[in-house]
Amino acid sequence: MAWFNRKKKGILTARHERIDVPAGHWVKCPRCAQVSNRRELDQSLWVCTKCEHHLRFGAERYLSLLFDEARFTQHDTDLRSKDPLTFTDRKAYAKRLRVASQKTGLNAAVLAATGKVGGHPASVAAMDFSFIGGSMGSVVGEIVARAIRRAVEHQLTLIIVSQSGGARMMEGALSLLQLTKTTSNLALLKERGLPYISVLTHPTTGGVTASFAMLGDINIAEPGALIGFAGPRVIRETIGQDLPTGFQSAEFLQDHGFVDAIVDRRQLKRSLVHLLDLILEP
Repeated sequence: MAWFNRKKKGILTARHERIDVPAGHWVKCPRCAQVSNRRELDQSLWVCTKCEHHLRFGAERYLSLLFDEARFTQHDTDLRSKDPLTFTDRKAYAKRLRVASQKTGLNAAVLAATGKVGGHPASVAAMDFSFIGGSMGSVVGEIVARAIRRAVEHQLTLIIVSQSGGARMMEGALSLLQLTKTTSNLALLKERGLPYISVLTHPTTGGVTASFAMLGDINIAEPGALIGFAGPRVIRETIGQDLPTGFQSAEFLQDHGFVDAIVDRRQLKRSLVHLLDLILEP
């Protein structure tokens, strides 16, 4: 027996009484499944208010978060990736680049800018996972290298926010060359005695982890971030043994000395300013 019976068919809500919800207005947390509206998430910097899971945060948002009053000068916006190998997998690389650019409004998987962080002049590069998984090709490597050289030339603090699936396979060896280019420029920064703070977000993997992401004078990670080089299956098959639970989490890496601190995104700017005040104190 049914709990209730509909006595009148075709019941409709008047148009003026309907509440229209824009598509994409609600976001479901991938960890706890809480549904939040975008306004709430914007206010909490895209950190779930129930379980504090850090949802993905774009490069431009990181720049606005870190720079004082969200004021900064962006650089290298004219650089775009090409297709030197005429690479095709499920789709042509050239088409993949066009789609990524149209979808994200970005020309590459990283943005570089200069401005002040807590009153300290800084060069900041922030990666964006939404552009082909934040993968590092020749243009990404060049923008990061230029951000480092800008810090060297103008005596600036360097901050890099990493968010990447690794080197971009569609550019073959050209993407791997970016590891040496970025790390050699960091060596120049170190020679000048200028500070480099690396911020590792979810995920930071592959060639990015193997190069500039883990070379900070101070390495900071967001809670729960996946940080590693190869995937668990590849590592397991290589070393022939089981791996510790959560061995690629920010918390595990902090326990084993690879990460200096885990900082909630809502406290990131304050923590960076505090560190810079200590490091750069006259």
